[in-house]
Amino acid sequence: MAVVRALPSREELAQTLLRRVGEDLGQICDQEVALRFLGLEERHERAAGRDRVHISFRLRFRDERPGAPKESWGTLLLPLAEAVALACYLLMVPDEAVAAHRKTVTLDETTKDAIMEVGNFIGGGIDACLRGLFDGAVTARFGGCQGVRAGVRPALHYREGDTLLTISGEGRVAEFPAFPFLLLLPPLA
Repeated sequence: MAVVRALPSREELAQTLLRRVGEDLGQICDQEVALRFLGLEERHERAAGRDRVHISFRLRFRDERPGAPKESWGTLLLPLAEAVALACYLLMVPDEAVAAHRKTVTLDETTKDAIMEVGNFIGGGIDACLRGLFDGAVTARFGGCQGVRAGVRPALHYREGDTLLTISGEGRVAEFPAFPFLLLLPPLA
């Protein structure tokens, strides 16, 4: 007899994904990284980050469940300063130098490469979490980064009007101030 497992609620899915990504990033950066769930809403447009430049860590989802769209996209929008801090910690930059790098608006190739590696860890954490929750039928992969100006919606493979789950949260990297972030997901649960 097959084991039937209940699907998580959308809120449970969001909290589980954020916890896993925060833990994974904390381990690779050797710093505390907390991504706290604040709310979730179903929208029919891409949400934009406010007040500052963001990095869009694009995510490609594959869903092999019957009747589900086979491929969909989402993104984790982190403020540029936090993406730079994560990249610096990944590169083992000393704490005092990370604060100076967070103010950078023009990124060198080394920092860009490290931000891409942060994206690989984000995608890997989400993938591992989804595989466990959906018995391998739903997977995720990192699909590249994009810098996005304040108030501008991130570019995604997305058809306007389709449903996106917009998860808002508050994050913290090491001892730096808390920051708002957005996670845009297709409706997987």
